[in-house]
Amino acid sequence: MTDRSARRIRLSGHVQGVGYRPFVYRLACELGVAGWVKNATGTVAIHAEGTTAALAAFVPALVERAPAIARPSLVLDEACDDEGHAGFAILASDGAGEPDIHVPPDYFTCDDCLSELGDPADRRHGYPFINCTQCGPRYTLITALPYDRPNTSMAGFPLCPACGREYGDPTDRRFHAEPVACPVCGPHLEFVAGQDAVTGDAAALAAAVAALRDGGIVAVKGIGGYHLMCDATSDAAVAELRRRKPRPRKPLAVMFPADRRILAATVRLTPEAATLLESPARPIVLLEIADTTKLSRHIAPGLAEVGCFLPYSPLLYLLLERFGGPLVATSGNISGEPVLTDNGEAQTRLAHIADAFLHHDRPIVRPADDPVFRPIAGKPRPIRLGRGVAPLELELAEPVAEPVLALGSHMKNAICLAWGRRAVLSPHIGELGAPRSLETLAQVAADLQRLYRVRAERLLLDRHPGYGYRRWARETGLATTEIWHHRAHASALAWEFPDVSEWIVFAWDGVGLGEDTTLWGGETFLGAPGRWRRAASLRSFRLPGGDKAGREPWRSAAALLWETGQPAGFAPDLLRQAWQRDLNSPTSSAAGRLFDAAAALIGVCSEASFEGEGPMKLEALASAHVDPAITPPSLPASKDSAGIWRIDWSPLLAMLTDASSSQAARALCFHQAMAAALVDQAVQLREETGAGDVGLTGGVFQNRLLTELAQAGLAAAGFRIRLAERIPVNDGGVSFGQIIEYLTSPT
Repeated sequence: MTDRSARRIRLSGHVQGVGYRPFVYRLACELGVAGWVKNATGTVAIHAEGTTAALAAFVPALVERAPAIARPSLVLDEACDDEGHAGFAILASDGAGEPDIHVPPDYFTCDDCLSELGDPADRRHGYPFINCTQCGPRYTLITALPYDRPNTSMAGFPLCPACGREYGDPTDRRFHAEPVACPVCGPHLEFVAGQDAVTGDAAALAAAVAALRDGGIVAVKGIGGYHLMCDATSDAAVAELRRRKPRPRKPLAVMFPADRRILAATVRLTPEAATLLESPARPIVLLEIADTTKLSRHIAPGLAEVGCFLPYSPLLYLLLERFGGPLVATSGNISGEPVLTDNGEAQTRLAHIADAFLHHDRPIVRPADDPVFRPIAGKPRPIRLGRGVAPLELELAEPVAEPVLALGSHMKNAICLAWGRRAVLSPHIGELGAPRSLETLAQVAADLQRLYRVRAERLLLDRHPGYGYRRWARETGLATTEIWHHRAHASALAWEFPDVSEWIVFAWDGVGLGEDTTLWGGETFLGAPGRWRRAASLRSFRLPGGDKAGREPWRSAAALLWETGQPAGFAPDLLRQAWQRDLNSPTSSAAGRLFDAAAALIGVCSEASFEGEGPMKLEALASAHVDPAITPPSLPASKDSAGIWRIDWSPLLAMLTDASSSQAARALCFHQAMAAALVDQAVQLREETGAGDVGLTGGVFQNRLLTELAQAGLAAAGFRIRLAERIPVNDGGVSFGQIIEYLTSPT
């Protein structure tokens, strides 16, 4: 009798496209385990035979010793018949069976590949598309699963003999690295300027670097789309990029060479920020600009922070290394639209912006913009999900009754697919005001369903009747359920903290349709997902011109003055007359519009060239001011006829319009007053309900100063403060919140 047995094993999670099968092969050989491993439909199946001791070591090591970018979950481990295998093999993928799909995001270039990239003796030296099982594109090149080369955009690049040997060798780190290629058989660069084209990777790259050094603007095709790039230290180049795009004042992201010294001379680089910048997602991180910076003054006018990120693809490593300094790397798109991915379309639609193009011939299957994080209250908070982070796979506390697709919001759109106990949040899509944005939404919706092999049976929509996706939703013919905007905000946050049963949630943002048909945005809820009760809000006011107020903060300023019987000499008389007659002047309680008004009254921003410009400049001004003698006005609260507590903002007006105080002092005073009013409101609601957990959500809480002031005040008052860490608090998280609301609603 021999001490030999066999086990049938299955692992789910991120186990495809991460080098998991070769890892299993090497582990089995190391431990003397026979059998086989293969990709199934989204999972990895293993038949393992060996001694009791060998199998006892093998099974836990499948999780404990997995590759760094793998996320395996053991879903099956049971005894089975011994098939008498003499060795261990990797079998062909099996596409049959119940799908359990996990789509990997795009990964940054690993250290091993970077070492080869810089090694003159290596056959991939300087090759802009080097990768292995531990790195390289995934989500943006997968056409279907199982994740095999024929199911990617690399299908059109047959492997040369040398790459074929690596691809087929289980001991090689490029074994079944689906994007694997080399200069002989893989994608290549092309530099185009006007009618002139430069081919050959080294020559094309050199031409792009030369154009950038000459002050030119170059559209560079990356992993998930194009970047528009120029010298970040050149006032002339950055100003010209702004003029052409046009993007007059919205901050521009800057990519730095992988050299901490350059970063440290440009921004205030804490160890935590450095860790975030170098994390696998390689996100854009908002960091404070240092006094020693050499960045152009046009990068982030009026702001104290700049979005910084590091190269994450071999092409970008080469480009930044050879340029030798920071480059503006903003999305290659028409402002407000998703990033462009197709060579021909990019060259046509960006011709008025870019002086030249650095193309490559590896197709991008779907767009993925760069993710953005901001350190707030000691932790990185997601502002935008994208390449390297999304699709973000999330687990639900209980299964949805049917597969649903949530369409999110009109601004900062991202969509979410849910089935069973799983939900997948898409990368950032953008604003839905342009036809191409709606086309991209439809593409991403179809892609998610095809990749995960799930067909949605219901759509979840925001209650606002004017959102851009309404027509597309009707054309699908699917059943729909409408979800209130601010309840979705609150529920997205609540999902992150399942230990909390009774909440006080402040949902402050720009505007969203409220349950009384006014424009909400300064709301406070009690309860939990599926049973939120609006308990408090801001004093409401009427917005002259409606939606125009979002880009014209002076309108919100005028509204506050008129609401309190004061003149607004900067506003046209005809507009006041329309406001008095309630013409196109919807009622709002939005905190975002209150911040707009403060920015305009202080003189920081009366006309916004991008959403949130006024509040961002207001925060930057306030953050730079330190004055312990400042005493903010107290904002009283009282209940209205419906029993809703209303915070009265009117005591702010005298301070905001007092020109004897500096703009910075008034900006700080405003933030302090709003934070104090929030704390006072929480205390009042705790007295009524006993709830001690406070959540802050909505786009207003992307404001670090406000959030940290509120956090400090709440902590001093004995509250437990909950801030999102995985889901954006802005409208990028609304679709996931819609899923949670749908799942928990009683009807």
